[in-house]
Amino acid sequence: MLELRGVNAGYGRAQILRDVSFQVGAGEIVCLLGRNGAGKTTTMKTIMGLVRPMAGQVLLEGAGLSALPAHQVPRHGVGYVPQGRRLFGELTVAQNLEIGLRARGQGAQTREEVLQLFPRLRERLTQRAETLSGGEQQMLATARALCLKPRVMLLDEPTEGLQPSMIALIRDVIVKMRAQGVAVLLVEQRVDAVLSVADHVVFLENGQIRETVPAQALRADPALLKRHLGV
Repeated sequence: MLELRGVNAGYGRAQILRDVSFQVGAGEIVCLLGRNGAGKTTTMKTIMGLVRPMAGQVLLEGAGLSALPAHQVPRHGVGYVPQGRRLFGELTVAQNLEIGLRARGQGAQTREEVLQLFPRLRERLTQRAETLSGGEQQMLATARALCLKPRVMLLDEPTEGLQPSMIALIRDVIVKMRAQGVAVLLVEQRVDAVLSVADHVVFLENGQIRETVPAQALRADPALLKRHLGV
C-alpha cells in the first residue's frame, strides 16, 4: 500500500532522513518509534509532500506521490493528523469536517459515519474548534482526516496530553481503521499505547532505519525496546 523507498529528506542543507525504506500494508498498523529528533515527524511530512525528498520515492500502491504538490496528496486518499492537531480554530466543528469532506469529494454519508465514531463531536457541531478541550480537538483532527475516506492514515503523537479515556477512544478508532483495510502509520511516544495495537514497529535513529520488528516480539521481550530507546 504505502512504501518509502530510499528516501533522503531534510530542510535546506540539513539532511534529516537517510535512505529510509519501509512499507505499510493495507489493514496494517505500523508504529514509527525513535528518540526525539530521530526524524519521525520529518518522515510524516515527507509522505505528505510538505518536505520534498532529496532522493528516493514515496509510493502509494506503486504510484509515486513524491512529485505531487502537498495539497494533492490527500486527494489520493492519504489522511494526516499532525502533531499539535492544526485545526482551523476560528471555524466550527462542522466547518472543519466540511474541509475534510471536500478534499476528496465526500458527502453526508461519510460525515455521518465519522460522527458515529465520535458522538461527542455531534454535540459540538456549532462550536468553534478553538473552544474545544484538548481531547475533543484530537477527536476533531482525527475525524477531519477520516472525512477523506483515507486508504492511508498518518497519525503523529495522537495521544499526546490526553487523559486515559481519550487515549482508549483514539486507540479504538485506529483499530477500526485497520479492520476496514486502512494502512495506518503511527508516531507515538507512549509505548504502552502502541504495543497493544501495532503489527510492526520501525525503529528510527538519527534519520535512519535501524530495525523493523513485529510488535508481538516486543511484547514478549521488552529488552528490545530498551536497546533502541533506552526505556
